[in-house]
Amino acid sequence: MKKIMELLSGDVSGVLSKWISLQRNDESSSLSIPEDEVVSQSTDFFKLFVRAVASGKTDINDPAWDETLTMLREVAIYRGQRGLKPAETATFVLSLKEALFEVLLEKGRSKNLLEDLWSVTVCVDKLGLFVMSIFIEKREDVIERQQEELLEVSTPVVELWDGVLALPVIGTLDSSRAQVVMEGLLDAIVQFEAKIAIIDITGVPAVDTQTAQHLLKTVTAAELMGAECYISGVRPQIAQTIVQLGLDLGGMQTKGSLMSAFQQSLNRLGLSIQKIDNKG
Repeated sequence: MKKIMELLSGDVSGVLSKWISLQRNDESSSLSIPEDEVVSQSTDFFKLFVRAVASGKTDINDPAWDETLTMLREVAIYRGQRGLKPAETATFVLSLKEALFEVLLEKGRSKNLLEDLWSVTVCVDKLGLFVMSIFIEKREDVIERQQEELLEVSTPVVELWDGVLALPVIGTLDSSRAQVVMEGLLDAIVQFEAKIAIIDITGVPAVDTQTAQHLLKTVTAAELMGAECYISGVRPQIAQTIVQLGLDLGGMQTKGSLMSAFQQSLNRLGLSIQKIDNKG
């Protein structure tokens, strides 16, 4: 680190200029952020980097590196929000190593050149790993939030008639999604004061033991809220699977289609649908 500090003290502007130039000429970069922003971020970070190196601390977890890491965190979040690729974010730090190498080779022809190069490599690589860990962490947060939003959107509760609700389920019904389905249905039962709830599984590709248990729990919870439940969309393939696996549906009322379940719901409410003759 001492050699790096000597190098930086002697040619701070030269290293910074080379670093910015390397970022501009990087073939993997889409330059999707303004050039003046690249220059600004690089300049601010480089000042903090020089200050941290001057402390003589080689461990980036040392308090002397706190400001530098905070700046890197901001850079990673900024670039992630603007849709930059992971490689583009990593290049921000790793290209600094190349700039330092070039200056070392030009001016640092000493007996300890390999040791100096290794010192630069270790330091910048640690910073590169840090910025990528932040980038990935924020990207995963976005993906997790989007998945939660999709779960809510993909399980809408529809009021078919006064007192009759339908909840179409599409795709696999795993534990996390089953919880969203149950909560959404129970909230809707209270909101609409529903007497009947239809859970339509036409869009569920297959029913196994776990899926049946999730459905049973949802039906039981709805009935505890005072709503009668039907499972509609039970196709022949699903019926065969249920029989072959010996699944216990716990007396759940099932229907082959959403229409038949809706008709049964109206009958339970003492209602019927009649065709209007408009000829007269």
